[in-house]
Amino acid sequence: MKKLVLTVWLMGMAILAQAQLYDPSAFDKKYDGLLKHPGVQIESAEAINQMYNYKFYEADKEFRWLRLRYPKHPMPTFLMGLAEWWKIVPNTDETGYDDQCHMYMDSTITLAEELYDNSENKLEPAFFLAAAYAFKSRLYSERKKWAKATFAGKNALKYFEKCKGNADFSPELLFGDGMYNYYAQWIPENYPLLKPILLFFPKGNKANGIKELEKTANTAFYTRVEARYFLVQIYSMENQYDKAYQMSKYMNEQYPDNPFFERYFARSAFVTGRLNEAERISKDILEKISRTQSGYEGVSGRTAAYILAYVNSVFYNNAAEAKKYYQQSIDFSKQTNSTTSGYYLSSLLGLAKIANAEKEYDLAQTYFKEVIDKAERKSSQYKEAKKAMDDAKKSRREERRKRKD
Repeated sequence: MKKLVLTVWLMGMAILAQAQLYDPSAFDKKYDGLLKHPGVQIESAEAINQMYNYKFYEADKEFRWLRLRYPKHPMPTFLMGLAEWWKIVPNTDETGYDDQCHMYMDSTITLAEELYDNSENKLEPAFFLAAAYAFKSRLYSERKKWAKATFAGKNALKYFEKCKGNADFSPELLFGDGMYNYYAQWIPENYPLLKPILLFFPKGNKANGIKELEKTANTAFYTRVEARYFLVQIYSMENQYDKAYQMSKYMNEQYPDNPFFERYFARSAFVTGRLNEAERISKDILEKISRTQSGYEGVSGRTAAYILAYVNSVFYNNAAEAKKYYQQSIDFSKQTNSTTSGYYLSSLLGLAKIANAEKEYDLAQTYFKEVIDKAERKSSQYKEAKKAMDDAKKSRREERRKRKD
């Protein structure tokens, strides 16, 4: 009987402790806020994983439940806005989710400002203010609304500065340090016209930025995947292709239905010579596109089709399959209004080479001419097509001269 009473008492204490752990009114007493609250992380983990795996309906139900539980905190609303952003990620020309994304980020800003004004600890609301403004700036810049992008960006930097150097409070705050350090150096290197704007801000350091993002990717909860999203791209920009391969492969294993990570996995496997993996993943991408799976569309399609065309042309010597996939890559490029992209131009060159090999010289010239019309003069595709056209003209002149002789 004593054991039964003890068991019931322990169960009661456990239920009471759990209730206190999940009681929103207890946050300020025991925790700095939701960012560090283990109970909230447990509650939100599954929803966040669903979002990154492109199961948006399932994620949205959980995010709405979190917003119902914590209506005055910006985190649930921010996560709902983040989901809208990830719907845009596979093809940033997609504008159908813009209004919803801005609406959720604006609501996040309103809630975070209230929390900022009424909280002793300014770091957590500053983090959400910085993040919401940063996403608004990114989206405005994608739409070439430069004035709005600049205004939102300045606000983001203002709140990132408040978070700067406070990673001890939460590893989430290190994300802002890493982003600022890397891009504050990268932007003026790649966009000299923007240098005057950055003169008023502290100098960045790309190496430090990468280290900070890597630490965030390993230690943070909410910004872990976002850090990896940027690192995959940064590694590629910095020609660290093996790192891009390892990161994108791992993320594809974690989120096999995320089109962004799968596309980068295919690309990095291809660039690093892992052709069997590149071929397998590319076929998977095209299969998902064919069944209209969420997030899989023309941008991923043109990458996957080009990889399969190249493998069939160069390694399998299968001209029929190569032509089929080169044409698919061209079609996907046209669907996504990217007829100046490397995949489009390289696919045209691939078809031209096959046409030459099959002695369809007029068809080959048509492909080469299209490349010359679309490519930038300094590009390798333009130079290759121009040389091929010039060589063909020289060959025809020599043939006419021989016939006269």
